[in-house]
Parts: sequence; C-alpha cells; structure tokens
Amino acid sequence: MQIGYARVSTDDQKLDLQLDALHQVGCDQIYQDIASVAQSNRVGLENATRYLRSGDTLVVWKLDRLGRSLKHLIDVVNQLNQKGVFFKSIRENIDTSSSGGKLTFHLFGALAEFERDIIRERTMAGLDAARARGRIGGRPKAMNDTQVSLARQMMSNADASAQFVSDALGVSRATLYRYLKSKS
Repeated sequence: MQIGYARVSTDDQKLDLQLDALHQVGCDQIYQDIASVAQSNRVGLENATRYLRSGDTLVVWKLDRLGRSLKHLIDVVNQLNQKGVFFKSIRENIDTSSSGGKLTFHLFGALAEFERDIIRERTMAGLDAARARGRIGGRPKAMNDTQVSLARQMMSNADASAQFVSDALGVSRATLYRYLKSKS
C-alpha cells in the first residue's frame, strides 16, 4: 500500500500540486500538514507513520516535504526502514524498495555524515587557532583575581555585608561566595 504525505509551510500555500502528484502515483491514502518544516509536531506525519505497516511505502512529492535537514530526513527514513516500510520521493526518483533507490539514499546519508565531519573538523581547527592566539573559549569570568582579593578585604570588615560587597563588585551574592570559596 502506498501512503502519501504532503506538507506546506503556511496557510497561503496550496497542497494541490503535491496532492495531484501523490494521486497520480496511486497513493491509497494521503496525510497532510500545514506546518513549517522546523515544527517538530506535525500531526499528519505522525498519523501517517502510525498507519504504515511493514511492506507499505511512504510517498512524498519532494524530499524537503518530509525532513527538516538531510540528517533528519535520513533519521525518519531509517525509522521507517526499521518498521519494514519503504520510502519514495517522486521528484528525486528515489524508491527504497529498489536496490538503486537504497543506494541513492545511502549515498545521501554518507554525504550528510561527511558534511557533519567537515563541519566538526573546521570547528576544531578554528578553536585550535584561537587558542594559539591566546583566546580561551567559553563564558568570561565574573571576577578576576584583583576583584576576589578586594572582596576578601571588604568582607573582613564587620560592617560590610555580603550584599553590599556583591553590589559594589557587580556580581550576585552566590557568585561572590563561589569565588571566595574557590580562590582560597
């Protein structure tokens, strides 16, 4: 059984083109969503995946109608595959019920993994270069050693409250106590 899924992002857009294509390839039932691809709760897609049984095929007009990203698309298709459900994209001519369709889809998966690895490598190289220039990543310290020393001096005065000292240094009381404790 072929089950169709169609999605548009806004109410202004029409599903007609997708619905016509899904009917033309012989979909027995079609689920629809009017939701941005970024939305995680797409009721039509959830209902379609619940309805699908082993041996069925989920059909979409284009790949971008199903997944938010290539990684998300691959995750969805892998979940379908675990249920014994095939996937078909009309425009890209991908059909995982055939050997060629499986190969094409696995190539997409390999390219997505390759892209993630390249991004990770670039990020690490950028961090290494920044460290070599003396830059340290992360959030800036709330108090430097001079401020901690000043806080200790102020706190040694019986008339100075922790709230007064923290206000004077522009930090919260919790931050003041944390630095006084850690820099002992």
